[in-house]
Amino acid sequence: MNIVLILRASQQLTVTFWADTDVIHLSIGGIRLKSVRSHLSVNHLTQLLRDGGRPAGPAPVPSLPFTGPVEVDRTVSTAGTVSLGQHLVLAAEILAGRRVSIRVDEHTLMFFDPDTRELLRTRPNPLNPAEIARLRSARPAGPPPQPSTGPVRVERRASNTGIVMVVGQKLALGRVHAHKTVTIDVTNTELAVHCDDGIRTFRRTTDQPVTRIKAHRPRKHG
Repeated sequence: MNIVLILRASQQLTVTFWADTDVIHLSIGGIRLKSVRSHLSVNHLTQLLRDGGRPAGPAPVPSLPFTGPVEVDRTVSTAGTVSLGQHLVLAAEILAGRRVSIRVDEHTLMFFDPDTRELLRTRPNPLNPAEIARLRSARPAGPPPQPSTGPVRVERRASNTGIVMVVGQKLALGRVHAHKTVTIDVTNTELAVHCDDGIRTFRRTTDQPVTRIKAHRPRKHG
C-alpha cells in the first residue's frame, strides 16, 4: 500500500508526502525534495487514508538510466525463490537451498554457479534501473555466464516393473532392475543409464527440462 498526503504550508506552498512502509518522499510542485526511510506500518497508512490521504501512483523518484549489469549473491529459498529488492523472483525449485550468483541485466536475470560461472537459469528482470542501483551487495558484473556443455546427472528409482521416468520420458530397464536406484546422464539428445550390467543409452524424445536431481525415497509400509 502507498498513499499521497497533501499539506499546505502556506497559501503559496503545497508539500506532497508519498509514503509506503519502506520510504517517504517529500515533493513540491512535482519535484522531489527529499526521501527518508519510512517508520509507517500498514495500519498507519490506513489511518492516513482516513485523514485525507489518497492512494498513490508511482513513487516520485527520477528515472535513472541503466548503467550496466551488476551481480549479486543470494541463497535460493526452499520454494525456489530469491529476494531482489522488493521483488520475490522465482529461480527454480531444483536450486532450493543453493547459493547462487545473479547477473542483473537491463531485461534479464541470469542465475549461475558462483565458482564455475555455469549458467543455471534465465528469467525476465522485474527491476527498474533505480531498483537495480539500490540492490544490496551489488558489484560490477563479470563476463556473461555460459551454459554447461556436459550432461546433467540425475538419480531415479526404478518401479516394481523396472521403469524409470526422467524429463517426462519413460525408460524400461527390465524387472531385474526393479526398486534399484540408477544414475542417468541427460543431454539434449540422449539418456545414458548407468546400470549394474553397464551403460544403456536411449534416444531422448522430449524437450522437458530437468527439474529434479535426486531419486524419490522409497515409501515405508508399516
